[in-house]
Amino acid sequence: MISQLTEAMIVNGVVLATVLASDLGPARKIDRARLLRPVIAAAVIVPLFVSRPATSGTSLVVEIAGAAAGLLGGLAAAALMRVYRNPRTGQPASSAGWAYAAFWTLVVGARAAFSYGAAHWFTGPIVAWCIANQVSQAAITDGLVFMAIAMIIVRTAGLRVRAARLPRPATTAQPQPATV
Repeated sequence: MISQLTEAMIVNGVVLATVLASDLGPARKIDRARLLRPVIAAAVIVPLFVSRPATSGTSLVVEIAGAAAGLLGGLAAAALMRVYRNPRTGQPASSAGWAYAAFWTLVVGARAAFSYGAAHWFTGPIVAWCIANQVSQAAITDGLVFMAIAMIIVRTAGLRVRAARLPRPATTAQPQPATV
């Protein structure tokens, strides 16, 4: 069995690699596969890394806070992408550059640093806080996983909504035959 720290680092790596591979670049088409890939990743990650989510108490609050942070992070990530209709194909596309990559790297790096710090740098204080507030170690891990998944899902939903709101491409009128 792998440690919770290792689990957290795996989730962080998968999230960062998936997002940057999917989004980084000047003209990434927005199609069904691109929108389904994050949902499939979430469907795989959650059962693997969240065995029994909390259903009450402060542990539940920690998990909800993780999901809420993911929601806000996903909205911020979506705002850093440009969604437009590709002039060549007429299909929805997006572009994301260095600011987008830096944002995701910063968020995932902060999550990884927190996970590592909880295991190595500030173990005593976090254990004391968990005991005082009746929060399980698993709830903290679950909160971080929920944050990662929520960010991906909200970013994807943002892409979908913005692509659906794009104006339809102008159709060129076909010349009518002259009547005599």
